[in-house]
Parts: sequence; structure tokens; C-alpha cells
Amino acid sequence: METSEHVEATQGAPATGTPAPENAALSEREVRMAKREAILAAGREAYPATFDRGLAGEDLGRNISALKERYAELADGASSGEDHTVAGRIRSIRRHGKMAFIDLEDSTGQCQLFCRANVVEPKSWELVGTLDVGDIVSATGEAIRTRRGEFSIAPVTVALLSKALRPLPEKFHGLADPETRYRQRYADMIVNPEVRDVLLARSLMVSAIRRYMEREGYVEVETPMLQETLGGANARPFKTHHNALDTDFYLRIATELHLKRLVVGGIPRVFELGRQFRNEGMDATHNPEFTTLEAYRAFADLEDMKALCEGIFRAAAREVLGTTVVEYQGTTLDLGKPWESVSMAELVSARVGEAVSMDTPVEELRAIHERLGLEFEGSWGAGRLIFHLYDELCEGEITGPTFVCDYPVEVSPLAKRKADDPRLTHRFELVISGHEYANAFAELNDPVDQKERFLAQLAAKDAGDEEAMEYDADYVRALEVGLPPTGGIGIGIDRLAMLVTDRASIRDVIAFPSLRPERRA
Repeated sequence: METSEHVEATQGAPATGTPAPENAALSEREVRMAKREAILAAGREAYPATFDRGLAGEDLGRNISALKERYAELADGASSGEDHTVAGRIRSIRRHGKMAFIDLEDSTGQCQLFCRANVVEPKSWELVGTLDVGDIVSATGEAIRTRRGEFSIAPVTVALLSKALRPLPEKFHGLADPETRYRQRYADMIVNPEVRDVLLARSLMVSAIRRYMEREGYVEVETPMLQETLGGANARPFKTHHNALDTDFYLRIATELHLKRLVVGGIPRVFELGRQFRNEGMDATHNPEFTTLEAYRAFADLEDMKALCEGIFRAAAREVLGTTVVEYQGTTLDLGKPWESVSMAELVSARVGEAVSMDTPVEELRAIHERLGLEFEGSWGAGRLIFHLYDELCEGEITGPTFVCDYPVEVSPLAKRKADDPRLTHRFELVISGHEYANAFAELNDPVDQKERFLAQLAAKDAGDEEAMEYDADYVRALEVGLPPTGGIGIGIDRLAMLVTDRASIRDVIAFPSLRPERRA
């Protein structure tokens, strides 16, 4: 029995040297188009709607690794005496006279199709001679192990399920440009399996978060993505027009205000996993559309939100990594250890080398900005100036995980004031490795105070702040009905996925990140 180790690769095998020029790739596409036409002209199907799925219980597209495990003890050179059907994408073809060796890949792994002219039925053997790398096929035959120990299916029948008209890119040269890799994600996933692994890990993580929230008694809901009033965060929105209502709407920038309406209505623990949209810049940690978890719990405070946050992050890490110890961009982080809490003013004071607080005169805070070469607006009060110092100087230096607490009310329009200093709020942001991962409040439930803060946001918008919120009269009305003491949190799912998969760019954990429109000739 001859094996693939002795056979040279032939037509359709991936290149191993310098990538072919563009006209060569087009030529191969033309060859494949001709094959497609020949298949159709012969009365056969290149993309059949139905096909023989083999034995009952075969999980096509997901059964290769299960078969390899089932026959792990099959001796070299032995046959199992049992037939199976496999289906997947051809990764390489090696032809040698009356034999052909096809490496077939499904979502679980690869196996070899050991095709022999005297075993494969004539029509299938004819098909084998025309197949290309990238074609999707099914094959039915006996499970065997070659004399060199390679698990294989020795097919009697082979069927074409989908003719690939473009060759697969070669891993190290064909998709070297990051922009091309993100745009042609489908091809990137095929030639770089780790890309697919990251997306699968993200799916596992999201499922684990859902299970955790359900165990904690939270109810998952859906709230509108089209919103008439801009609110729930400070951000620049995307706008659209609803033709039937003849009204402009915003794509939501947060789910907060609708979720708290549900708490008012009597659902004490509520959460939503969903998309948000912000018409802002893009970088390693920002994408214009992104996913968040927002959760609200009645009769809870900021300490409850810290506990919930820690639980979510630990559940995500355990699901993906099997441990709470995370290796992120060269830094080891143990999410299982107690997390630090520190006030924003403490961080700023340590960084600028002098005591800073809400009692520090505005003139002194401005002088600190000038000394450090930081720009500021003349209308900013002490709170906004302290926040700006933190944002520019401190956040990026935190390794974490750290809860940064005591945010000024000027930058926290939806958080409850602290009783001992109403210039500060019950709010924290979770920072890990220099990036924000979560934002939590003891939610403002005083409708009079909320109305005043909305009016202050309107004044900021009139003064040119494009990220300021609008006045949400219905939300104020909901607070007048009565919102119980409530803790709330928002967590960036994309950034959490970056953390547990050790990815430096948000684009790596989003299946289809935002890109500039493709230029076409």
C-alpha cells in the first residue's frame, strides 16, 4: 500500500515559495471556471442541494476528529471493516498513477482520503482527477490506517459538493497584508486556523457569561437599537432616518436607559448582550460597532457590581483558558486574586507629584496641565480637569485589574452622588493593562437631580460638545415613577475577548471589523 509520504504534490497543491503573480492566479481561476462549465455541460451538479449523507449518525463537517479518536488503536496497515462518510474542504492533492491522496479538512481536523482506481467507482475516480485544492467534497469508504500510520478513509464514492473557483491563498504570502486579511476573513480563517480559534474562543466566552448571569438570577432582554433620543453615554452617534415615521433616529450608543426602565417596571435583575454604535475613531481597542454586556440589579450598590464584574471575568477566563491566570501581551495577570480599588484623585496625586482633590483650586489644576503640556478647555471645572489628568497620565500605566473609583459628577451624568462629597459619584471603571474594560455606577434615581444633569448636558451640547447626551423626558418620567436603589455595569465584550485570547487588536476578536470601502478598478 503506497502512502502520501512517497508521492509528489501535483496540480492544486499550495505553493511553498514566492507567491504567484496576479495574472497566474487569474489564470487558475479561469481554469476552474472551465471545469465548472464542463461539469454543468455533462449534466452533473457543481453545487448540489442534496447528497448522500452516509450512515445514520454521521455528523458531516464535524466528525473527522471523532473518527480519528474512535480508531486511535487501529494498527498500522490495518482496515477497520467499517464504512464512514466524511465531508470537508480539500487542503492538498497528491496524484500518483492509479492512486491519489487527498487531505480533507472539516471543522474538527484533517484526515487523508486514500483513493485507488480499483476501489473507487469509475465516476468518482473520474471526478478525483478534476478536483482542486479548496473544493468541498464528501467521501464514503472504509476507515483504515496506512502502513506508515496515517488514519485514512479509503473511499468507494467521492462527490463534489461545492466547486471552488478561486485558489486558496498561501499562508505566509498570499494574505500578508492585515487589511486584506480582515476584509477576506473567510480566506484568512482557512489558511490561518488560529483566527478561527480566536472567534470560537469568543463564542465560548459569551456562552459562559450568559450562563453566569442566569445563575445569578439575571434576565436577558433586548432593547431598541434605533433610538429617538441620544442617551446612556457620552459619544458621537450614527444617525439615520425612519421613512415611515418621518423621524431621525440614532443607532444606540448604550442600552442603559432602556434597561433601567425595565427595573422600574419590576424586573429586578436584567442584562443585555448586544451591539452598540459610536461614530468615532478606530484604533487597537476601538471599533465603531462593538459588543457590550450591560446589567442592572435593584437593591444593589457599587460593591455588588464589583463582585459581579469579578465573577464575569473569572468565568470567561476559566471557560477559555481553564484557569483565572491570563497571559496578556507578555504580562501575567491572575484574575483570581483580590482586585485593587483606588480613587481617581489618589492616582492623579501620585502621578503629578502633589496632592490633588476636588478642593484643589481650578487655577492650580490648570497650572498642572500647563506644566505637563496638556491642553484643556477654559470652561472645565475641577472635576473635569482632574479626570483629564487621570485620562492622559494614569490610565495607561495601570496593570491591574484595578477598580478606579470616585469619579467627578461632571463626567458622570448618570451616577449617584456620594453623600460625603456630592461633587463625586459612586462610580468605578475597571482598568487592566492600561485599558478600560468596565464602567459601573450606583445608578442615579433622583428624578430632580437627573433632570438637572440632563439640562447641563444640553448646555454642553449647545456649547459644541458633540458627545453630550440629550434630554430624555420619558426617562425622567420613569424615574418619577420610582427606580429602586440600583447598581449597574457595562463591560466591553470585545476587549474581554482580547484579554482571554491574548490579542493586541480589537479587529482580531471581531469576525468582520469596520474597514474603509474596498477600492475597485
